[in-house]
Amino acid sequence: MMRILKLSIMLSLIASILLTVWMVKYAKTSLKLTPQAQEITIKPKSGLKSIANQLVEQKVLRSAWPFIVLGKVLRKEPYLQAGDYTLNKNITPYQLLLSLNHGKTTQGSITFIEGKTFKEMRAKLVQNDAIKNTIQNLSDAQVMAIVGKGERHAEGLFFPDTFYFDRGTPDTVILKRAYDGMQTKLSKAWNNKAPNLPYENSYDALIMASIIEKETGKASERTTIAGVFVNRLRIGMRLQTDPTVIYGMGDQYDGNIRRKDLLKDTPHNTYTRKGLPPTPIAMPGLASIEAALHPEKTKALYFVGKGDGSHVFSSSLAEHNRAVYQYQIKANKQ
Repeated sequence: MMRILKLSIMLSLIASILLTVWMVKYAKTSLKLTPQAQEITIKPKSGLKSIANQLVEQKVLRSAWPFIVLGKVLRKEPYLQAGDYTLNKNITPYQLLLSLNHGKTTQGSITFIEGKTFKEMRAKLVQNDAIKNTIQNLSDAQVMAIVGKGERHAEGLFFPDTFYFDRGTPDTVILKRAYDGMQTKLSKAWNNKAPNLPYENSYDALIMASIIEKETGKASERTTIAGVFVNRLRIGMRLQTDPTVIYGMGDQYDGNIRRKDLLKDTPHNTYTRKGLPPTPIAMPGLASIEAALHPEKTKALYFVGKGDGSHVFSSSLAEHNRAVYQYQIKANKQ
């Protein structure tokens, strides 16, 4: 009797091990879907068995029962959600179960990139076929009346990030999320700023961050560039930064800045006007916002590009002129 009991326990143990090995292999094996099987629909109020059968009908699964067993073993049955899904062709049964568990239905996405303008942002919204366009005939001020807090100038007020949404979502909903994201991050950064900065409010810091964003070619130099501009503001020296001139030129900019452009006065030309320009000139990322609010303590008042994205920083005009000759004039001659 004891031998029979031991044998039964041993067989049960072996069966359990074999089942576990099989389940792990099944869960991690790619389903190798055809393109037709990558777009699926799960009906509302479907249980695990019904979902498995629907997946068989849509040629995602060859058989329903292994998927049902996997769902029960992992206790996912109560959490599976209906909806439309886009599946990767190499998705595994386990990954499929997680997708149905988290409700990762078919979504659209859009990425707003640091350093881009609101005009470029609007164009990207129009080009995205997953978004319902509602603002094409509205001015920036009219758009801000819908998604902002009455600001007339939209530039710089939206946080650059990737946003996911259900297909057919209006552009104003996405803009509102980007706007709220910037408000939240700017407010938090402003509350933790370094002391004695030459900004009247967080909007000034946002303007500075946008300039830093456009001037920075090497991420490690952000705070140094911020330190240079802060030093200039403190002594009343003009910022003299080319990106503000380019922004002020608008559609007249053809890829080159000439001496006449530097001398032509616009509200954003920091060669002709002291202080910060009236608005940001692009969407700054969080790193540039932090740099504007935590600038490096430096004596530098000048910097010039070396041609590789990095800069040479100088504390005197004489040093700066030598750097300009070495990295700009001499390099161009060669």
